[in-house]
Amino acid sequence: MNNSLETNYTNDFEGIKHTDEEGREYWYARELMVVLQYKKWQNFEAIINKAMISCTNSEINVLDHFADVSKMVKIGSGAEREQQDYKLTRYACYLIAQNGDSRKKVIAIAQTYFAVQTRKQELSEREYSLLSEDEKRFYQRDLTRKGNYSLNQAAKNAGVKNFDKFHNEGYKGLYNGETADDIAKRKGLRYREDILDNMGSEELAANLFRITQTESKLKKDKIHTENDANKTHYNVGAKVRKTIKELGGTMPEDLPTPKKSLKQIEKEKNKKLKLKK
Repeated sequence: MNNSLETNYTNDFEGIKHTDEEGREYWYARELMVVLQYKKWQNFEAIINKAMISCTNSEINVLDHFADVSKMVKIGSGAEREQQDYKLTRYACYLIAQNGDSRKKVIAIAQTYFAVQTRKQELSEREYSLLSEDEKRFYQRDLTRKGNYSLNQAAKNAGVKNFDKFHNEGYKGLYNGETADDIAKRKGLRYREDILDNMGSEELAANLFRITQTESKLKKDKIHTENDANKTHYNVGAKVRKTIKELGGTMPEDLPTPKKSLKQIEKEKNKKLKLKK
């Protein structure tokens, strides 16, 4: 891709960026639509709706990232009509780019731009080291949630239809043959209880590495069959396991399961907040 073209589009994304009084960056959907070369709002709104669904599926509050800022605009002869618009966070822009028309060069550039910029906002190593174990778990869980969303998109493009089997192949590689159900049973979890919510920060980090490296390999190797995608996920999981062993680390299945799931901790925090009000 032409470097000058990429620079121009990056400048465009920077050019439409706004900052509120608290220093938080945001973008308006109407302005982003123009840069992403969508001519009709109806077409772009369909992409926004897909991005919102992705946000919801990741168990992230849509309203935190897609704020409705519709307003009345004049259309002639003194008449007015409502013009829909959204105030978007960087993460919302990233999801929109992920759901956009991949045939457009500007969409590919947007995906890279917002992904890189989002990572720049992540905690520094020193800040992370100061977090408590539960805070580290919440942080790593959020990254695995976002990572799994991106991995699913890459897997879908590679031809994956059975996502349960695809994800189990990754677990089997990392956990010496254990599927997600096997891991849940070993941890003593209830039916359909999320295994990632019941991992410590070290175990979550190992899974995050598996997730990100699988996504990268699916794209880099241009995998285009479900069978090859499954093999890739298994192999990456197995290589992550081998690396842990070579470094003298603890195998993921031998790491302790936290006494409380992240959902339980979150419920307890919310209960305390309600009692304080």
